[in-house]
Amino acid sequence: MAKSEQRVALVTGAAQGIGAAIAAELAAEGLKVVVADINGDGAQAVADRIGGVAKTLDVSSPEQVSTVVGEIVDELGRIDVLVNNAALVPLTPWAEISFEEWRRVMSVNVDGVYLVTHAVTAVMGEAGYGRIVNIASNTFVAGTPNCAHYVATKGASIGLVRALAGELGPLGITINAVAPGIIASEGVLSSAHQHGFDYVVPMQAINRRGVPSDVAPAVAFLASEKAEWITGQTLVVDAGHTRN
Repeated sequence: MAKSEQRVALVTGAAQGIGAAIAAELAAEGLKVVVADINGDGAQAVADRIGGVAKTLDVSSPEQVSTVVGEIVDELGRIDVLVNNAALVPLTPWAEISFEEWRRVMSVNVDGVYLVTHAVTAVMGEAGYGRIVNIASNTFVAGTPNCAHYVATKGASIGLVRALAGELGPLGITINAVAPGIIASEGVLSSAHQHGFDYVVPMQAINRRGVPSDVAPAVAFLASEKAEWITGQTLVVDAGHTRN
């Protein structure tokens, strides 16, 4: 195993949308990016485009997470940055959310964050260095209706950031969250979420639709050395839709 001389970033859910934009931004900053997604072909396409490495990964599978993290360490020798982006974003009224759908969203959005973070912090802890960024959502601030399970998972993501900051800080690891507003990604534009722009954009301070590249620089900043004194925080990136 030859240890990579570049910092190595693992970005989950990076085959399209915000995840792909984050992967591209980190690659442009000089990192070797592992593009991980349940859509292996999509991950490979992004990796080819940015000079990264592709991994097929279902973050809700403990076995797959363990295998992929092990492969990254074996192949590159390090994991310096983790971006927990993989998520399911269904739009379902509360009365229609079945327990099966509830558990599926929890398994990816909460269990997945736990599994990947737990595996990666073991690697970062040995190195005495790490940057973790969870992709949360401003829906947790806004209390957006018709996606209670999704909003609950993003609250869990922010809670984990606050709880782990104190535990991981002594190990040289920072952990923060970025909470985007509605973004014109492939997933949003191909779903019922696309109608949300008509409601949200007029309430923003910046009167246009957000795109994935609006979110990626905030993640890159928190993953950089410039943010070494920032941990346990949530940065809302939503054009002023919510203001705290």
